[in-house]
Amino acid sequence: MSFLEEIQRRRTFGIISHPDAGKTTLTEKLLLFGGAIQEAGAVKSNKIKKGATSDFMEIERQRGISVATSVLAFEYNGIKINILDTPGHKDFAEDTFRTLTAVDSVIVVIDVAKGVEDQTEKLVEVCRMRNIPMIVFINKMDREGKDAFDLLDEIEQKLGLKVTPLSFPIGMGYDFKGIYNIWEKNINLFSGDSRKDIEETIEIKDLTSSELDSLIGDKAAQTLRDEIELVEGIYPEFKKEDYLNGDLQPVFFGSALNNFGVRELLDCFVEIAPKPRPKQSEERLIEPDEDKFSGFVFKIHANMDPNHRDRLAFIKIVSGTFKRNTPYLHVRNKKKLKFSSPNAFFAEKKEIVDVSYPGDIVGLHDTGNFKIGDTLTEGETINYKGVPSFSPEHFRYINNADPLKSKQLFKGIDQLMDEGVAQLFTLELNGRKVIGTVGALQYEVIQYRLEHEYGAKCSYENLNVHKACWVDPEDSKSEEYKEFIRVKQRFLAKDKQNQLVFLADSPFSLQMTQQKYPSITFHFTSEFN
Repeated sequence: MSFLEEIQRRRTFGIISHPDAGKTTLTEKLLLFGGAIQEAGAVKSNKIKKGATSDFMEIERQRGISVATSVLAFEYNGIKINILDTPGHKDFAEDTFRTLTAVDSVIVVIDVAKGVEDQTEKLVEVCRMRNIPMIVFINKMDREGKDAFDLLDEIEQKLGLKVTPLSFPIGMGYDFKGIYNIWEKNINLFSGDSRKDIEETIEIKDLTSSELDSLIGDKAAQTLRDEIELVEGIYPEFKKEDYLNGDLQPVFFGSALNNFGVRELLDCFVEIAPKPRPKQSEERLIEPDEDKFSGFVFKIHANMDPNHRDRLAFIKIVSGTFKRNTPYLHVRNKKKLKFSSPNAFFAEKKEIVDVSYPGDIVGLHDTGNFKIGDTLTEGETINYKGVPSFSPEHFRYINNADPLKSKQLFKGIDQLMDEGVAQLFTLELNGRKVIGTVGALQYEVIQYRLEHEYGAKCSYENLNVHKACWVDPEDSKSEEYKEFIRVKQRFLAKDKQNQLVFLADSPFSLQMTQQKYPSITFHFTSEFN
C-alpha cells in the first residue's frame, strides 16, 4: 500500500463521557467487532476476574474505574482504527484534556437514564473549542430512561450541539424491541441475549410496509412511523461536511453491554469519521502527507511493567512515517535519539512495529528524556501546541514516611510528575515539596503507586492554597517585581520546569496581589510562554 493509502485508512478517535456511562464497555465491544478479542471481560461484574482489556493498572481493577488513558488499535473492514479510551472520573480530567490533543474525532457516550452529566459538559466544551468532530452514542437502551426526543433536546441545550439521529430506538427498557437504522434503512431486532455476538439486521426500505407490523407488532410499528416522520421533520439532514467541521453531530442509540447498536455505530463511523488531520504547530500548519516525520508526546506512563522500571512515552504521529532504528530530533533537548523497539498497542499486549503512519500512536521506551508536549521530528524545529498544565485545585505537602527510602521517594515523585499525574511545586523559602492535583483521588493513586512501584511510603499534610498562578512579569528587573518577590516570599514556589509560581491562599489575596502589582500577569495554565 502506498503512503497516501495508509493515511487514508487511519481513524484515530477518543471516547469521552461521565464515569459509568459505559465507555470502557463500548471500547471492548468495538474490539470484539474488530476481531481483536474473543470475549469481552464483563467490566462491572466482580465475579469475572478477567477485567476489562483496557484497564491494566492494579488500582483500576480494584476500583472498577479507568485511571489512565489506554491506547488500543484494531483493523475493521480494511480500516485501521486507533481508540484512546479516556478516564471519565473528573479527578483525572487533565489526562483526558491532553488526550484530546491527539485525536481526530470523538465519540461521546451518554447514559439514557442520567442524560447529560457535568463531566460530559466540560469535555465536550474542550472538543468544541478545537472543532473536533463528534458522534454521540446514547447507551443502556435496555434500561428505563429518558424519552429519546427529550434526550436529544437536552444534548442540544446543555452541550450546545446540533444533532441529527442516524438510528432510532424502538421502545426502551422492558419494551425495547430494537433499533431502526436511519443511515442504512434497516431494522435490528433486540433479543436481549448478549451471547449472540452480532444481531441479524432486516432490511426495511419502506416503513409503510406491513412487514414492519409483523416484525415488531402494530402498536410499536405505528409509533416508529410517527417518530421517524418527526425526526425527518425536526432534525437537519446529515451532511458529512457539516459533521467534519464540527457543526453537526450524528446520534446513535444502543446498549453496549448487550452489544446492541454498536455495529451500526462502527459501520457509520468508518465511513464518515475524519482521516488524520493537519495539526497547528507554533511555526506552521503541518499536513499528514508531508514526507518528513513529526509527532508529539501527549502522555507518559511509568511502570507499564512493574518488573522493569520502564516508562513509555505515547507519541501521536502527525506527518511522514516513523521508522524503527532511525535517529530523530528531540526538539526541546536538541538531541538525536533512535528507538529500537517502538510499540503499538493492544491494551496489555504490545508489539514492536517497524513503520507507523500519521494517525498512529506509538509507545517509545523512555529513560527520562521526554516530557508531555515534546516534539520529535526528522530535523525541523517544530513545537506542537496545546498540551497545557492547568492550575490544580487541591494542594498538600508531601512528607517522606520512611527516612531510609528518600532516594526512592524522590525518584518516584519525579517520574510520576513527568507522567502528568499531578504537579510538583518546590517552595522557595524552605524547599518543601507540594503536590497539586485536579482531584482528591489522585493523592490515593500517587500514594499507592509510590509504595507499590517504588517501595516508598509518603504521608500528606494539608496546605491552604486557593490557586497556583504562573508569574509572568513585564520586566523582571523592575522595583515592583523585586518588591513582589520580597513581600510574597513565603507564597512562592517553582514548578518542574523551574517557572515561578505564586500560591495564593484565597481569592481575596489573589485579587489584592493583582491590584497591587499591575505589571505582573498571573496565569492559570502553564502554557503562556
